[in-house]
Amino acid sequence: MLRLELHSVHTYYVTSHILFDVSLEVNEGESVCLLGRNGAGKTTTLKTIMGLAHAREGAIRFNGESLIGREPYQIARLGVGFVPDERLIFPDLTVRENLEIAVKKGRGTAAPWSVDRVYELFPVLAPLDRRLGGYLSGGEQQMLTIGRTLMGNPSLLLLDEPVEGVAPVVVQELTRQIKNLKGMGLTILFAEQNMHFAAEVSDRAYVIEKGHIRFHGTMQELAANDEVKSKYLMI
Repeated sequence: MLRLELHSVHTYYVTSHILFDVSLEVNEGESVCLLGRNGAGKTTTLKTIMGLAHAREGAIRFNGESLIGREPYQIARLGVGFVPDERLIFPDLTVRENLEIAVKKGRGTAAPWSVDRVYELFPVLAPLDRRLGGYLSGGEQQMLTIGRTLMGNPSLLLLDEPVEGVAPVVVQELTRQIKNLKGMGLTILFAEQNMHFAAEVSDRAYVIEKGHIRFHGTMQELAANDEVKSKYLMI
């Protein structure tokens, strides 16, 4: 089943043309990465899906419903969860309060997320239950941000550079937990620069450069394509 489809999407910031004819697909239960260097258009793609940036041309469909023209809160209600790279937790709320404030009913039949279930996924957060968000490390904040998004019971999770700026041990933990989420049947699309991390958790990859999709294929096909890696990913 096709969860998400972008077809010939063009996005602008005021008069600046950022995305050019972007097309991609994510099937139910897949983990798909959007790889590219800084400024390539990864974040803009996710924000366009989420309604935080507006497509002037093209189509975006989630579970067959058009997302064009919808507000971010409306898209979230359809079952799309967005984890921004800025994290944007509430520093003056505790870990538990950050999670509880995001509770929202899901649209599907899957078991709903709860604080305890988030703590099972991210055990490091459980002993921090009463700690204020502003006193967490970068890695703990990233886990909390993902957990907060899961409390909205999404069927599609958008992750914007989830391992950027976190310690290697946190990268390992996030790798394990994203694999767990995929095993639960959650559909995932994430933007990333770290190809090693992407290879661990992705089924397929799109490579974006200067707002254009330059490659699409399996992770194995990307790993074997030295020209794409060298030209667009500097590997």
